[in-house]
Amino acid sequence: MEERLKKLKRLRELKINPYPYRFDRSHTFSRIKNDFEELSRSQTIIKTAGRIITIRRHGKTIFATLNDENEKMQIYLRKADLGEGFEVFENFDIGDFIGVEGKVFKTRTGEITVHVEKFTLLTKSLRPLPEKWHGLRDIEIRYRKRYLDLIANQEVREIFRKRSKIIKLLRNFFDGKGFLEVETPVLQPIYGGAAARPFKTFYNALNQEMYLRIADELYLKRLIVGGYEKVWEFCRDFRNEGLDRFHNPEFTMIEAYQAYTDYYGIMELVEELLEFLVKNLYPSNSLTFGDKSVELKRPFKRIKYTEALKEILGVDILKINQSELDRFCQRFGIKTEGQTIGYKIDKLFSELVQKNLIEPTFVIDYPKVISPLAKEHREDPALVERFELIIFGLEIANAFSELNDPIDQRKRFEQQLAQKEEGIAEIDEDFIEALEYGMPPTGGLGIGVDRLCMILLNQPSIRDVILFPQLRREDAR
Repeated sequence: MEERLKKLKRLRELKINPYPYRFDRSHTFSRIKNDFEELSRSQTIIKTAGRIITIRRHGKTIFATLNDENEKMQIYLRKADLGEGFEVFENFDIGDFIGVEGKVFKTRTGEITVHVEKFTLLTKSLRPLPEKWHGLRDIEIRYRKRYLDLIANQEVREIFRKRSKIIKLLRNFFDGKGFLEVETPVLQPIYGGAAARPFKTFYNALNQEMYLRIADELYLKRLIVGGYEKVWEFCRDFRNEGLDRFHNPEFTMIEAYQAYTDYYGIMELVEELLEFLVKNLYPSNSLTFGDKSVELKRPFKRIKYTEALKEILGVDILKINQSELDRFCQRFGIKTEGQTIGYKIDKLFSELVQKNLIEPTFVIDYPKVISPLAKEHREDPALVERFELIIFGLEIANAFSELNDPIDQRKRFEQQLAQKEEGIAEIDEDFIEALEYGMPPTGGLGIGVDRLCMILLNQPSIRDVILFPQLRREDAR
């Protein structure tokens, strides 16, 4: 860095501005390569720019390689062409941005190259890129300094381009299905819609404590009450919980609600959505995640929650007492002290069933005790009409036949409060009042976009599909 600062000083002494305001490119590197034959034949002077990633000096000539957003391009400089300007290049380093003007040609090895007639320093880089930055692999640096990861790893830039495409495809799908995209509050006076611990903040203007939303559900269902029949939101949600390869406290969700349907209708919607995404991302309908591959074919497999557990435990989990439930949990290393019945059952399911579901599978008909916002099952009052879509052992989607009975909803909220479950600190009276005005039969859906991107892009950690994942501060480690 000291050497670069010396070069910066020399450049200023030569009256060269190391940080000019703009450079008007006539061609990107991709366009140069695509139009090479015409550009070469017509001897067109092109203007292009990028970051220097290699410099090879050979006496009175220099070869360098530049990167722009999508491509690499070789440039060729000769002292005979540039005169005194050639010496200025001695003050340039790997990492600097430059603009060049000249004609294009092919070297003896067939590489398309710009023969530089003029060059302009666009940005002087003061910090050298990391050692062996061409293949930056240090996980800590990659996540903490994502800009270096993007400089060093073209494949990482491609992952986030594809994530952006996935987001566009999600919007195209829901727009095409007639859903209205809406926005609901991130700061909420009463949090709800999921079982999670919230982040707290304080709203000075209102002089009251607020919460960052853990879900969008209760506000979106207010819109169904208000007369919209299909609404959805692309949303950032926040849950003040653990960090691991499948969880980030700040995450991206989509939630969608459709009037006059139930969880069966939402299953069909999810199948269509997954098929649409894969079809527009890949040439085949197969997905690979780690060392496993699946075919994405409709209809997806369906299994019942309690029956899947019964096959392994030999008993109906809803017909055993608390002591028996605790013994099963202890056998499989699941913490029981201070935990609710719903937590214990769901942990057993995760350990014994979910992690082994590799092909796309709808797990349906959840116990009511772990699903306070879903509608009671039409055939069994101990269950609710809920499904989760599991692929490669990961929960990708969660959906309900939505509870629209305000009396039942109040009762469920009161039970949650009595058991001091996460996800509710007080009853949302305004939401209950909204239901009392009447909400039609409704199917609701939530999809974790980050996990969806993990499986669609074959990335092992949620941090690999989030540009700036949360990390502990370096000075706090």
